[in-house]
Parts: sequence; structure tokens; C-alpha cells
Amino acid sequence: MEELPIIQKTYDLIKWYVPILNRLPKLHKFALGDRIINGLYNLLEGLLVARYNKEKLKQLESLPQRLKSR
Repeated sequence: MEELPIIQKTYDLIKWYVPILNRLPKLHKFALGDRIINGLYNLLEGLLVARYNKEKLKQLESLPQRLKSR
């Protein structure tokens, strides 16, 4: 993952942040917590797709729009 070290950083963020979100009160955990967790996993997925895509820059540039639409 030398080409995109952000993949490891994003994975580390997920590992650190998900347990914190799981401690939120039930109301916030299922509303806000799930949205944040899904967004983080979508970000990681987009980064992984870009890593193996021939046109990395094009894939990375489209990532913010893809995250907004989900």
C-alpha cells in the first residue's frame, strides 16, 4: 500500500472510531453512528478501488461526489 498510504490511515481510523461510535446512546448510535460508519467504509472502499484502478487520479477525484450521493 505504498502508493496510497491513506488506505492504511483510513483503516486505522475505522478501527479506532467504530468502538467509540458503538458507545453512543441508542438513538444517536443508530442514526448518526451508522451514517458515519457507512461513510468511513465507503471511503475505504473507494480508496481500495482507486488503488487497483489504472486511472487512480480519476477515481480519487470522483470519490467526494460518490460519498455525498450515498
